Amino acid sequence: MNAPLTKLPVPVSWAKHADGQPATLVAALARNAAESGDRVAFRERKYGVWQELNWREVLAEVLAMAVALEARGLAPGAALIVIGDNRPRLYFSMLAANVLRAFPSPVYPDVPLDELVVSTRHGAPIIAVAEDQEQVDKLLDLRARIGRPTTIIYDDPRGLGTYADAGIVSFEAVIAEGRARLEREPGLAAELIGRAGPDDVTVLLHSSGTTGQPKGIPLSHRNVTRGVLNAAESGYFHAHEELFAYLPTAWVGDFVFTLGAGLMMVATINIPERQETVMHDLREVAPTFYLAAPRAWDQMLTRIQVGMKNSTPLKRKLFDIFMPHAVALERKRLAGGQPSIGERLINGVGEVLVYAPLRDYLGLGRAERAFTGGEALGEDTFLFFRALGIKLKQFYGQTETCALTAAQAEGRVKLHTVGRPMAGVELKIDESGEILVKSPSVISGYFDDAEGTAKAIVDGWLHTGDAGFIDEDGDLIVLGRVSEVVRTAAGERYIPNFIENRLKFSPYIRNVAVIGAGRDRLTAIVCIDFDAVGHWAEERRISYTSYADLSQKPEVMDLIGTVVAHVNTLQPEGLRVRRFVNLHKDFDADDGEITRTRKLRRNVIETTYGALIHALYGTERQTVFDAAITYESGEHGMIRRTLTISEVPV
Repeated sequence: MNAPLTKLPVPVSWAKHADGQPATLVAALARNAAESGDRVAFRERKYGVWQELNWREVLAEVLAMAVALEARGLAPGAALIVIGDNRPRLYFSMLAANVLRAFPSPVYPDVPLDELVVSTRHGAPIIAVAEDQEQVDKLLDLRARIGRPTTIIYDDPRGLGTYADAGIVSFEAVIAEGRARLEREPGLAAELIGRAGPDDVTVLLHSSGTTGQPKGIPLSHRNVTRGVLNAAESGYFHAHEELFAYLPTAWVGDFVFTLGAGLMMVATINIPERQETVMHDLREVAPTFYLAAPRAWDQMLTRIQVGMKNSTPLKRKLFDIFMPHAVALERKRLAGGQPSIGERLINGVGEVLVYAPLRDYLGLGRAERAFTGGEALGEDTFLFFRALGIKLKQFYGQTETCALTAAQAEGRVKLHTVGRPMAGVELKIDESGEILVKSPSVISGYFDDAEGTAKAIVDGWLHTGDAGFIDEDGDLIVLGRVSEVVRTAAGERYIPNFIENRLKFSPYIRNVAVIGAGRDRLTAIVCIDFDAVGHWAEERRISYTSYADLSQKPEVMDLIGTVVAHVNTLQPEGLRVRRFVNLHKDFDADDGEITRTRKLRRNVIETTYGALIHALYGTERQTVFDAAITYESGEHGMIRRTLTISEVPV
């Protein structure tokens, strides 16, 4: 990071809620600089060394960026494209836009050009902020396609020294310009901090686009600040957290749980060196708050299991003795039972020999608050981490609610619920079974979409599109999307995602699509988890050459068959999967089969794999499938695969 910037005057007042708390993220930044200026705000691992900036230095850099962005034409109500992995200056640019009453529109860093065009259509952004050369190249392609952005500001200069395209400028140059003006106009800093208001847009995010073009979802400063404060009142955030910024910047989970909570709770935001070093850097940070998607927890469990298999005989023996005991004890606790003296003694020994070392190995030794959300987490995975001493809990929310609707509280954790509404959140179920939410964290409407807004928000209530119910203890249970409720030919009503989640509880299944609407039985297209199944195969001396080869091994077909058969025991007779096929590849966002947040695009899957689905409802045991592929060059081709169709024992 750079040397500390010149200290800037901080105004004595800023936008506040009625309770005196900051009402904008800019106000929170000013408050932190004034009251906790020397506390570490951002810590970034760069070239193997953790480098720090305190809140006073962050405010100075944000204001310098804001001045320079204003000079380049960033106006109130305009969007700023932000693309790249987690970097301090990308976060600072978001706040700089907020200073000007503009808003960032972050984009997933791996989006292809066609998706980038869609993701940047709102707000007609003329300025973009990019992490590195790869993203600059992508933005230049975007400019060639649609004529903007005219200005591209980059953080990492490597590879960009010879670029002669107009409008490409480094953050170094931009910040230097801003500093110079701030020094010339000493009253400007205070004036800048006072511009943003609670109802200004603080970020423009996008829906996953599972059924069409993504909607623009504008979160206001009021939505984020009040939502975080309500969550803190419910005990889900604490002051001075250690946060770990590794989630995609275009996901609501990163903006609200990292940047929003970091500012409002005066936390320290730790940023890994790169995505490849996340697990290593996590161990060094040991955050107090940790959020991960269900698949990430599954992968972490697989990593532990693989590590133990390759460990010493003594460590394997200790793991095999104490972990089953811990899981059984946690299951007993969740059922309302109390551990006996003997169980507590065994658990105490396990804590010293197994549980604490494993938590430290994962980097979660200090994680007092650990959460998962977005979809259901497998019961085995959930129990494992809680048994390990990590207080893992489920939460529920959508981008439209700042992801802050309901969450489990310690002492009231149940396996199949997402907890109770947070403070300030009203929740009800309408006659169709849809979950409705009213809260200060709920958006006022979609971006430039009056029709979509009128459908989604009625009398202040957000129609979430999710089906669910509230149990006798007041806990919310989410079943799936209302729009995905379908019926078999026999008229049985079901939600495919609910069955898919149960199948994905297995570490051996990464993705799955359940087919059956209007048909006489259910079938499934399964994508194996290459790492987990690969390790399983290696332990059994089953050789393979690729994902496609491994997926079609008879032993692997039998393995997946046992998973499907187990899930069938939990399903009514008419809603059991009768046949399945292991796909030769995983579903891919670049192929449009899933969204960037890994939600299925069913219409794409049913079109792409129409011939395969037809075979699933036939009688043959094998089918030849011509699969379309896209090479890295962008060229398209076809590859022929012979896929095995398996019957599931009744």
